[in-house]
Amino acid sequence: MAYNAHLGRIGIWASALRTDDAARRPQVEEAAAELEELGYGTLWLGGSPSPDMAYRLLAATSRVTVGTSILSIWQHAAPEVAARHAQLTDEFGGRFLLGLGVSHDEAKSGATLDHPLVHRPYSAMRSYLDVLDNAPRAVPAPQRALAALGPKMLKLAADRSLGALPYLVTVEHTSEARSILGAEPLLAPELKVVLQPRGADRAEARGTARDYLSHYLALANYRNSLLRLGFAESDFDGGGSDRLVDAVFAIGDADAVRARVDEFFAAGADHMALQVVTANTGTDLPRQEWRTLAETLPLQG
Repeated sequence: MAYNAHLGRIGIWASALRTDDAARRPQVEEAAAELEELGYGTLWLGGSPSPDMAYRLLAATSRVTVGTSILSIWQHAAPEVAARHAQLTDEFGGRFLLGLGVSHDEAKSGATLDHPLVHRPYSAMRSYLDVLDNAPRAVPAPQRALAALGPKMLKLAADRSLGALPYLVTVEHTSEARSILGAEPLLAPELKVVLQPRGADRAEARGTARDYLSHYLALANYRNSLLRLGFAESDFDGGGSDRLVDAVFAIGDADAVRARVDEFFAAGADHMALQVVTANTGTDLPRQEWRTLAETLPLQG
């Protein structure tokens, strides 16, 4: 199993770190700088961020890696992404990691629906990587990674990128992914966290988790992935069964989160991208929660 030191062992995944709102940028940049000082190795931008959004975090920090998780290949043209990658690499010394994904059928609209490979996501990703390889300044395989869930995309991630960035997965998926990837490629699963004091009501925390999870359970690719892992359609009712919620979330205090993270590492993960879930996950910058986790988790090794 490889360990990519430039990513650290623990990163923070947050869609709230991506913004086009000029009024919010100072808060986001300040939060990014603090995350770096806390010792997190990577900041993962959620929600199909543009390379320009990564630029803002790179400019606000000096050491931390910044990754797109996950840039949609349908929303961002490969030649433009390759050109911007070259600029970011030159300016920030290789701290930018390009995370790519095929997004969701439910999110496709407009010109995307006219794409000749719109119903063939695996072929579309291969074609996109071909363009990155043949750009005037190619995006080297070690500087890109794929949001892979199924076996074919995981194998593609191993063959043509640094590795895989699976989202909404379990410990069991991590073990299976490692066996498909082999020993060397990166395996960096995302894990959602609901942090609560020791002894607090788990039912309340599961409610927070379900409110957020319900959006993803409406997306076919995640439902199919979870079905492959042995969950049933009934596990998707009401925002997710207890069994499902407990499998895709870490719920509890910092020690409980550390125990869940250790399970993923034992299953073959190299790096964990932690997403703190709150009542307003898309906009919150949960800085106190990030500080609490930093005191307990193995951020660099």
